[in-house]
Amino acid sequence: MVNKTSKKEREFIDIPIGILQDRKVAILESLAEYLHNKKDMKYSEIARLLNRDDRTIWTVCNRAKKKRIVSINTKASFNIKQKSKTKNKTKS
Repeated sequence: MVNKTSKKEREFIDIPIGILQDRKVAILESLAEYLHNKKDMKYSEIARLLNRDDRTIWTVCNRAKKKRIVSINTKASFNIKQKSKTKNKTKS
């Protein structure tokens, strides 16, 4: 007996739940970014898969990229020694 399932029904993409941990990035942004960067999918492929316009996918990927850059910059920190406010007064 031949299994008559369509190709669409047989193909699955595993998505790690960890990509959704960053709360600063929307779910669609995280998902599109993951599929584009890690699974090497084109914007048009992702758009077809998610039933979205490919321009929308491009937009959300770039938005996620910008948010991650801001997030990285705000997490980095360093210490700066403050100068004392008292000035040495010289007597004349």
